[in-house]
This record gives sequence, C-alpha cells and structure tokens, in this order.
Amino acid sequence: MAIAATAKLQEQFDAGLETRPDFTIDQPLERYGAVDHAVWDQLYRRQMALLEGRACEAFIEGAQRIGLNVAHVPDFEAVSERLMAATGWRIVAVPGLVPDRIFFEHLAHRRFPVTWWMRRPDQLDYLQEPDCFHDLFGHVPLLTDPVFADAIHAYGRAALAVDERALPLLARLYWYTVEFGLMRDTSGDASGETRATHGVKIYGAGIVSSKGESLYSVESDSPNRLAFDLERVLRTRYRIDTFQKTYFVIDSFAQLFDALGAGMAAHLADPAPLIAVEPYTAGDVLHGDTVYTRGTGEGWLEGGDV
Repeated sequence: MAIAATAKLQEQFDAGLETRPDFTIDQPLERYGAVDHAVWDQLYRRQMALLEGRACEAFIEGAQRIGLNVAHVPDFEAVSERLMAATGWRIVAVPGLVPDRIFFEHLAHRRFPVTWWMRRPDQLDYLQEPDCFHDLFGHVPLLTDPVFADAIHAYGRAALAVDERALPLLARLYWYTVEFGLMRDTSGDASGETRATHGVKIYGAGIVSSKGESLYSVESDSPNRLAFDLERVLRTRYRIDTFQKTYFVIDSFAQLFDALGAGMAAHLADPAPLIAVEPYTAGDVLHGDTVYTRGTGEGWLEGGDV
C-alpha cells in the first residue's frame, strides 16, 4: 500500500503505458528483454532454494501451484487463471505503487495489484520500491491458501470503511503481517529444524522476496520476535531502511483473518484513541508482550522509525 503514487509510477506513465482509472494496465509482455527474464529466473531459483525449511509450506506450495517456476517473467493472465481456480483471486498489472483507496478497492474485489517492471541485475539484493518479483513472487503464492486469501479480502473491505486518519495504523498492520510477518512453526521439535529457525516460519512478502531478510528474520539473534497482538501492532512503528527490529508472530492464518477483518474494523471504528497515544518504537519490548525471542539489538540503526 502507498499514500500516493511515486516518481517511478509517473515515470511509467510518461513512457506511454495506457493506464485505466483504477491504475491497472495490460501487462506489456513485449517490453521484457533477455535481462529481465534472466533476473526473474535467478531470483526465483535463489529464493526457492533459500526458503526451503524457512518459509511456511503454504507459500512453497502456492508458488509451484500458480506456475512461477519458469525461466522468464510469468504471464499475469496465466497466473490469474490458476489463482482464480484456487481461491477466486486474480492479479492485475499496475505501473507501480498506487494510492491507498485504489489499493483497498482492488483487495476488496479479490484483485491483487502487481507491478509489471523488473529490477536491474545490480539490484538483486535490495530495491526500495516493489517490483514485479516482490509483488508476484512475494505476495501472490499465499493467495492460493483459502484462509489467507480471505484474510486479505477482509482487510481490503475493512480498510475501505476506515477513517482516513487511521491510514498510518493500517500501514503498520499490513507491514507487520502481510509484508514482514512470521508464524509459529509447529512442524518440528526443539532439537531439529525448529531450533535453527527460532521456532518460526516466514510468510511475509517483504521477507520471502529478500535473500538477506529471509536469513535474518528466522536465524539472527538480533531482532525481537513477539506474539502477535492487534492493538500492539497498530501502535508500533516500523523500519523501511533496514531489517526489522521486531517481528510479530501469528499462530495461524485463522488468527490473521480475525485480525485483518473484524478485529481491525472494531479497533478502528473510532481511531482517535489510538492516534492520540504516542506509538511504540520499532525495537520496544513491553512488560505485557509475549516474547518468543528478545533480540540482542546487534547491528540496529538508530532512529528512522516510520
């Protein structure tokens, strides 16, 4: 989600793409060159190998189910056909970040906006703006899971009814779940894989699409890993310029569905009380938190919380 269209979006407008009022375009397949396809192939192979044992099984299965394992930038129409058959969702091509309300409207109608353009070879490990790989590889596989798909749908519908004053709160919730969420790993035991990954698995798109954060989020001793609590998340700032200081851990996608739908609607029916209080910093650990891992804080940057 984004507060406004970015410079990259305007740049793509200027390139002559025919953009509809809902900010969608036809995926310009003819604009992808050999370098774009090679970057997709390299990133896909690298991340799928890295995520084995670290990401939740629903993500791994979803990526394979919708046909992302191709040596070229996938055709959005082909992906949509498989996604529609699974959960009734489809993807729509967009030039880049879109205004919040447009984004919420797409989600409320079971459409996920996917940026069409690919990052350059020198941007494999870091890109400030979401590109095709982040949006398609990071977000779309989990939309094959019925409960997760319904949770994102519920978020879109609830967000449309929320007062605009609550946009920062909506952003925090989306950030700490859909983008940078972890979930408890109940598949292993204390002596096996679970211990190596601090007892959690990845599901957030910002993590699965990043080599560095895929490793850091589940293996580093630096960050906090706290049990998810809706009000706590709504009041917590986050980082956009570095790895997260804190990750919130859900028990299941059913818990996420409750939080992103009815829970969010109830908490933000009147956002004034939450807006009025000073938010917590990204690295805070509070007395009432359920702490899975208290981070060492090693390597944390000062300031910069959003």
